[in-house]
Amino acid sequence: MGKKRVMVPVEDVDLSTVKYEKEPLHAPHLTGLVFSLFVRIVEAPLLGPWIMSKLKKQNKIDELLRNTVIPEEPMFIPEYPPQDEEPGVVIIDEDERPEDRVESALTCLPHYDPAASLGNSSTPFRYWKIRDYAYAYRSRNVTPSMVAENIISVIEEISGKKPPAPLLISFDAEEVRKQAAASTQRFEAGNPLSILDGIFMAIKDDIDCYPHPTKGGTTWLHEVRQVKKDAISVARLRRCGVIFIGKANMHELGMGTTGNNPQYGTTRNPHAPERYTGGSSSGPAAVVASGLCSAALGTDGGGSIRIPSSLCGVVGLKTTYGRTDINGSICDSGTVDIVGPIASTVEDVMLVYAAMVGSSPATKISLKPSPPCLPNLSSNNDSDVLGSLRLGKYTAWFNDVHSTEVSDKCEAALNQLSKGHGCEMIEIAIPEIHEMQISHLVSIGSECLSGLNPDCEDGKAKKLTYDSRTNLALFRSFTAADYVAAQCLRRRIMYYYMEIFKNVDVIVTPTTGMTAPIIPPRALQSGETDMVVAGYLMRFVIAANLLGFPAISVPVGYDKQGLPIGLQLIGRPWGEATILRLASAVENLSGESRKRPITYYDVLKAN
Repeated sequence: MGKKRVMVPVEDVDLSTVKYEKEPLHAPHLTGLVFSLFVRIVEAPLLGPWIMSKLKKQNKIDELLRNTVIPEEPMFIPEYPPQDEEPGVVIIDEDERPEDRVESALTCLPHYDPAASLGNSSTPFRYWKIRDYAYAYRSRNVTPSMVAENIISVIEEISGKKPPAPLLISFDAEEVRKQAAASTQRFEAGNPLSILDGIFMAIKDDIDCYPHPTKGGTTWLHEVRQVKKDAISVARLRRCGVIFIGKANMHELGMGTTGNNPQYGTTRNPHAPERYTGGSSSGPAAVVASGLCSAALGTDGGGSIRIPSSLCGVVGLKTTYGRTDINGSICDSGTVDIVGPIASTVEDVMLVYAAMVGSSPATKISLKPSPPCLPNLSSNNDSDVLGSLRLGKYTAWFNDVHSTEVSDKCEAALNQLSKGHGCEMIEIAIPEIHEMQISHLVSIGSECLSGLNPDCEDGKAKKLTYDSRTNLALFRSFTAADYVAAQCLRRRIMYYYMEIFKNVDVIVTPTTGMTAPIIPPRALQSGETDMVVAGYLMRFVIAANLLGFPAISVPVGYDKQGLPIGLQLIGRPWGEATILRLASAVENLSGESRKRPITYYDVLKAN
């Protein structure tokens, strides 16, 4: 017979027989002149499609999409059965003012002791939290305008460095001063808008933040896409008094996992400047990790919030698909992307999340989301709720990392959860992980190409970096039939995960399979393609994007080189409160003090 194979209907798959099989990635690691030549070849009319066909064959992509009968119907956006209410939570009313939602979030946090929090110079390193800034402002020790001047000074200092390694792509000092002056006046009058008033944030360059242009890390997107107002998430934060310092650097168009951007300069990891921050929300994670801002907004279509958060040692939340309104970002028509917060602590993520949460009208109709909730961390029964949680771990997958230091640190954090709170660890098996990866690749690639096609046909593609052009060449090789097959796979994978979630509350993995990779010097000028590194960085994050589940990365320690390691918690649909509760417990129990990054700026100067 021919090459055709037929998948067993998903309901007939015996999960007890599943064995983990690592699929090696076959693709060249290229930088410099060789990379530029490769791009020209893959863009050639005849030779390019042949090369892409060979690469897809080596990685079993065509075998899966074109030679396999998939019995399930396609699932074009995530679909979920009704979910049970989470225990020990406070419901956040989406229709309330953002300021009121933030006030509700404050009641969920543990008691704040300014003396213990602000400490003194002899205490171990810790990041200033949002409540630290709020206390300093209300005590009249510091004003938002004073902090603004500190931030402006740092950004101007960074802008003069060679080679360029900017945290921000767009920055206007006078705009920052204007926002800070207004906030300072509100504090002087005794009328701050919320606990977020005077809090400085950066916005990833694919989210609209007026009056800044949205370039998406390119040199031209702002020429064809005018920004007339804030994105929905930004507007909600602005109502709470947040001060936006500008648009944060990113991997061009979000098409990469390292944060490399030859167009503007590559953001460096605050813990090791010779290493990547991770992508594509490279700038937002580095801004937070360096102490310049309390929080930032990123987007996550393939781990783009969680990867850099893990590599930079901060907290990054990917919400359930549709939980936050993505209108006003360049990926607002995708089915795998969300807008979410990055911050140095779980409580700061909760405060920003509370301000920006709220589904779009269309999502409320199509997905019927459960009401957004936050864990009541101030409640006496918080430990009881934690003790009832069942954590699912696929050990063979969990341990498939570049260095055992990563899995060992994550394992140690889980052991502390079990000992400290009685969380039950349950061994699980996840079938068809390679199929999930292919389904995600085709989904995000096809959706990205659909949005860019008009401008690419208009000649803008030649202005993109080599790795973006390589990705587009791959995406163009996918057919409509490939896309439908990928959505049939999405339904299969969703079934497996929903079956797993009948027995566990959270799935636990390392966030990334390696710590921050070194930046090859030649990659600073020409970019690079390294699918082996990309495979390690994306190994555990894709399910949350393809299936729309909430997931969070929380720091659990460092490797021997002092590079941060993150633990990922994947929750049920609409289950943000559960993973936030668990992440807070991990944060408190990890036992290893946070290390002051090599590149760190104390812009509050509260001591």
